[in-house]
Amino acid sequence: MPTLERQDDVFILDLGDGENRFHPDFLAEVNAHLDEVEKAGGPRALVTAATGKFFSNGLDLEWLGANGDRFSEYANDVHELFARVLSLPLITVAALQGHTFAAGAMLSLAHDFRVMRGDRGFWCLPEVDINIPFTRGMGALIQSRLSVRVAHEAMTTGRRYGGADALADEIVDHAVEESAVRATAVEIAAANVGKAGETLGTIKARMYAPAIATLRDRADPLG
Repeated sequence: MPTLERQDDVFILDLGDGENRFHPDFLAEVNAHLDEVEKAGGPRALVTAATGKFFSNGLDLEWLGANGDRFSEYANDVHELFARVLSLPLITVAALQGHTFAAGAMLSLAHDFRVMRGDRGFWCLPEVDINIPFTRGMGALIQSRLSVRVAHEAMTTGRRYGGADALADEIVDHAVEESAVRATAVEIAAANVGKAGETLGTIKARMYAPAIATLRDRADPLG
């Protein structure tokens, strides 16, 4: 399960060492940790990281298969996490040390900056290949954070981007050696702890207002 630690003014949210799929209990833990970060006040920033082969493989399809009648409720909870991270009043950095797929890739896009391992691991939106259409909120998030060309390619082809390609297409901001992923993310976060506060929150909320509104629309997410 996710854990939270603090290094000076940088909070590090570690999603775990498995596939880090979005089980409802996982989402509850992440939100509880974000509550702690938001309540801390003062200079601060957030790094979201993981340990092992995966950053996150996204939705918990096994849980969904057994709880199909709760899809809308579940999707709205996932949407709310995306909207929350996208509009947090502090600088956020995703440290992508491993595979970052589907809703895990979308979570990375909700962060202000992304640092990816350069030599191994993929960033990918595979929904077209697994026959799961993007919800309106997911599409709005992706298209708000990627160029039109890259969003189109990523969403319609399910391309797997390695670190160098993800950097070239501006999906991530840095591609570094595995040992430097988390350290680079912490360095970026530490350089921006003074930005935290209401002004930054307002800037981000206004910058991404259409995507946030779509994510927080509680109507049928596939409608």
